[in-house]
Amino acid sequence: MRVDFNVPMDKEGNIIDDNKMKAALPTIEYVIKNEGRLILMSHLGRPKGKPNPEYSLKTVAAHLGTLLNRPVQMAPDCIGAEAQAAVDALRPGEVLMLENVRFHAEEEKNDPEFSRKLAALGDVFVNDAFGSAHRAHSSTTGVADFIPAYAGFLLETEVSMLRKALEHPESPRVAILGGSKVADKVKLIKNLMEKMDVILIGGGMANTFIKAQGYNIGKSICEGDLLNEAKSLLERSGNKCRIMLPTDAVVAPAIAADAASSQVTVDKVPADQMILDIGPETIKAFKEQIMQAHTIVWNGPAGVYEYAQFARGTEEIARAIAASKAVSVIGGGDTAAIPVALGLEKDITHISTGGGATLEFMEGKVLPGVESCEK
Repeated sequence: MRVDFNVPMDKEGNIIDDNKMKAALPTIEYVIKNEGRLILMSHLGRPKGKPNPEYSLKTVAAHLGTLLNRPVQMAPDCIGAEAQAAVDALRPGEVLMLENVRFHAEEEKNDPEFSRKLAALGDVFVNDAFGSAHRAHSSTTGVADFIPAYAGFLLETEVSMLRKALEHPESPRVAILGGSKVADKVKLIKNLMEKMDVILIGGGMANTFIKAQGYNIGKSICEGDLLNEAKSLLERSGNKCRIMLPTDAVVAPAIAADAASSQVTVDKVPADQMILDIGPETIKAFKEQIMQAHTIVWNGPAGVYEYAQFARGTEEIARAIAASKAVSVIGGGDTAAIPVALGLEKDITHISTGGGATLEFMEGKVLPGVESCEK
């Protein structure tokens, strides 16, 4: 089984956030309950194709043992005689974690021989790593060329929820996009304009659109090379899908906890200030759209939410989504952590575990890790 246990760790090697691990537990527990001999594959970090103790999965295996309340054995490698011996020693209902698949350069190259060696350890391949489903690597797709492949419960839920929100959404349909870069979201915006009724844009990426409207944005981050692209997208905004931009903003001279902030309309941003959050009028307008929606897709914060004085826009959006009756899907990465931090996760229909995978799926791309399970 391929899982996405690429979890964040602190400098001492302690796991900071284990939500990805908890998300895979239903599939893992199903195999255990049915007395399967479970071999887990994952990557951790970027060890650059060679063994590196800093990226060992030993800590992850130990933590999984506490989550399952049973021992999880650890193999010294993911292929080879020692890995095979560890697999051979497995009894029904037992769990073995293979060492980091990225300790071998062949993994990211989707090398057929490496894929064959991984596949030789098992009889059936279950992919439950949605967070890695956009990668055509040996452990995510290559193994499926040698043994039967199936989707785990997490992968199945992720794909079905995203498809429901994007392919069969109930109107009114609202997408909320944030984050710092337009470049990361151009394809996404174009795809969503075919599927949504309204797109609300905040975060640093909104600055490029605001400048494209002809306003001065002071010292705010802006992608000058994408101004024409932003203008083109705004020109497409209309009856089929409307793009809504901030009308006011929270500005400050620097990104700092003690920076003196103020609220201004977007046509009056001082030359020595930068836009760091959406303002109260924009929050009100965005919330009105959210409360009317039957389908909501959200990817990217509305401001520099790591600092309390620039977090209101993001937090208000999260609370509005939680309070709405809509089917709500929140894209992975940084956005997924926001409702969890606010204790709102139970009021969101689906919080994705994928970052890049969610984004690419929302762009309309075929994910190799999903495709290999659907052949």
